[in-house]
Amino acid sequence: MKAGVNLFKKEDQKYNLISYTNEEELTLKEVLLDKLSFSVRSISKMKREQSVFVNGVFKKPSTKLKKGDLIEVKIEEEMANFEPQNLNLNILYDDFDIIMVNKPPFMVVHPTKSHFDNTIANGITYYINEKNENVKVRFVNRLDMNTSGLVIVAKNAYAHHTLSVDMGNNDVEKKYITVVKGIVENDEGTINEPIYRPTEDSVKRVVDERGQASITHYKVLERLNDATVLEVKLETGRTHQIRVHMSYIGHGIIGDELYGYVDESLINRQALHAYSLSFNQPRTKENLEFKAELPSDIKDLIEKLRKNN
Repeated sequence: MKAGVNLFKKEDQKYNLISYTNEEELTLKEVLLDKLSFSVRSISKMKREQSVFVNGVFKKPSTKLKKGDLIEVKIEEEMANFEPQNLNLNILYDDFDIIMVNKPPFMVVHPTKSHFDNTIANGITYYINEKNENVKVRFVNRLDMNTSGLVIVAKNAYAHHTLSVDMGNNDVEKKYITVVKGIVENDEGTINEPIYRPTEDSVKRVVDERGQASITHYKVLERLNDATVLEVKLETGRTHQIRVHMSYIGHGIIGDELYGYVDESLINRQALHAYSLSFNQPRTKENLEFKAELPSDIKDLIEKLRKNN
């Protein structure tokens, strides 16, 4: 039985109500952990706030359940906590748990000391406010400022936790398109090399046996003039992973100032686009698939390199 959701109001406050019909002889804690993917910390909070119910009555996590018991968890939503700005974001999808955004290049996902506004977080907050929703912005995945493409925004802690677990278990399929320097000879391949951060204040990452396990799969889509268009699938999600791995095999990304090949007459940012995401909706478990069309600057780059071929 899939988890369900409905929204109800109480004293002018909005709550999400997650519901699940039990099918086995389990404890309430086992259902919350294994079937609904709540963390131990979340379950402790439910007990403290008395926000979990069996057949309409609050029950402790140790309660033994019967087949057919209705489990309901009340989640109070939090307000978005960023300054709202109308940035005309390209919103591809929006439901009770997530928002899918197609991020343009040169936009930061989350405010930083050097980029404190005009971020995806600011734009999403404006979008949420316009819909009169009380939700807190949480990012499931992030992209570098100069990488374009799909970003998942979770609307509540449950969705964020569930999708983060799925990411860690490689249950979220992430595909990118990139244009790299040189002709990649093999039609497809896998780079299985650990990525390491040499110092705590280092921006640049390197392939080093002391690093975290990192796996990148690639497939040639088109060979151009001294360049190759690749589809890249990530099995892990390390910082700068594709950029580091492409550089490691001698095919740095065109436009990548840190690891690749720079020619501003071709493109003025790294030619890397997160074009495809596939994952299960956190509560209904329905498979969701999204694709974001290549932005114009990468299309123009490919055309330039075709004409010179």
